[in-house]
Amino acid sequence: MTLRIGDIAPDFTAETTTGLITFHDWIGDDWAFFFSHPADFTPVCTTEMGRTSQLAEQFAQRGVKPIGLSTDTVKEHVKWIEDVNDTQNTDLRFPIVADADLTIAKQYDMIHPSESETAAVRSVFIIDPDKKIRLTMTYPMSVGRNFDEILRVIDALQTGDTHKIATPADWVPGRDVIIPPSVNDADAKSSFPQGFETIRPYLRTVKL
Repeated sequence: MTLRIGDIAPDFTAETTTGLITFHDWIGDDWAFFFSHPADFTPVCTTEMGRTSQLAEQFAQRGVKPIGLSTDTVKEHVKWIEDVNDTQNTDLRFPIVADADLTIAKQYDMIHPSESETAAVRSVFIIDPDKKIRLTMTYPMSVGRNFDEILRVIDALQTGDTHKIATPADWVPGRDVIIPPSVNDADAKSSFPQGFETIRPYLRTVKL
């Protein structure tokens, strides 16, 4: 199944390390960072799980709930969490979905046969409170994710939703943003009374 930006994230019910969840109900009115990893007790995955746990406060400040998945069982996940906590100096509390039969991994197109028939690649789905997929990223099994980028795109999406703007290349909070071409100058002046810079008729920037 191919999932695209703007699609409703498929709902599912599954056992996790924090109990049985129904995904949409679990998200509630928050955002979700749903990410898969190939297997428990593997080195790159251990660092990623640890990093997600270390960033728990950063995710919470943004109203984002992390949730992991691999094609292992809850029993294996629970044992692995002890290793993650020990080696990464953290206290992992977010749920990890058990998907030993690959049902959810296939639903989310996380199984790439050229990589593995049974292990999920490193997929990322950022899902908003309306349960829409707002961003997808896929990393190979051998490459760990960039969590600075994950937080950056969440900031960009949430800032865009709040202010109806777009963000330029390498944008981080505090830098100028872009007024979309769909907003005419009159509306831009009303929305951004602080003023904006017109670099080209199609390229207008503003500091929020």
